[in-house]
Amino acid sequence: MAEFGLIDDEGAEKPGDEFEEIEVADTEADRIARRRDREFSEFRKRIKNTEQFKVEASVFDDATFAALYKLVQDGHIEAFGAPISTGKEANVYTALGPEDTEVAVKVYRINASDFKDMRGYLDGDPRFEGIGSDKKKVVTAWVRKEFANLRRAKEAGVRVPEPIAVERNVLVMEYIATDAEGRAKRLNEVHIENPETAFEVLREYMRRLYDAGLVHGDLSEYNVVFHEGQLVVIDLGQAVTVLSPNADDFLQRDCANVANFFAGLGVEVTAEELYDDITGDDE
Repeated sequence: MAEFGLIDDEGAEKPGDEFEEIEVADTEADRIARRRDREFSEFRKRIKNTEQFKVEASVFDDATFAALYKLVQDGHIEAFGAPISTGKEANVYTALGPEDTEVAVKVYRINASDFKDMRGYLDGDPRFEGIGSDKKKVVTAWVRKEFANLRRAKEAGVRVPEPIAVERNVLVMEYIATDAEGRAKRLNEVHIENPETAFEVLREYMRRLYDAGLVHGDLSEYNVVFHEGQLVVIDLGQAVTVLSPNADDFLQRDCANVANFFAGLGVEVTAEELYDDITGDDE
């Protein structure tokens, strides 16, 4: 794997300078889809006929079913459950993982995804240089970026859904759920007894992400949930490296969203103060 580095004037590496290049060429799922052997064909037919996949059958290509098949064969998925959410670009399902664990399976639609919006979060990222405008490659890059971002955030000490496996346009991760509807409550959906403490936790998460070379890019009260008494940051697919030409704009937007939300709850904070705190510009 290639590594990318940037050295400052004093010869020291800046946060997040080392990022492994991520492969976006054809995966084993693409090869399985081309072979279309008997076992895969039977799996594809069975999945397409299940209730939760009927609507999506027309927009999931064979390689998407092959990706699900490969994840089953690799032992990451034992059985599929109900859909958690249905979005314009991706659907999320519950599934049974090894040893009766529950996992979430996020399936991006190759044909339906708005890859033009995705490109703004991929351009300038050293992990995805030269992927061009091929829609399949862009979506595959996006999913692998989400997996890599989750792993990097977790290693930095940020509470995020644990990434488990990725195959083509399918991501398997920890299932975060606390209510009868099958999902955790977002920050804007709960009563926060101590807004100051919640803000301090989220500010520390933002610092850790930045120190690890990442900017969330879409952080707000809608992308933070409560789970077992903890704040959990979700939706890191759009997170960019600090090397991205858009990183500073995204960070300022994140700071504005977070500061405005908590200021509305009585916390004394401004977007400028939060930005300086995250980047160390106040030192």
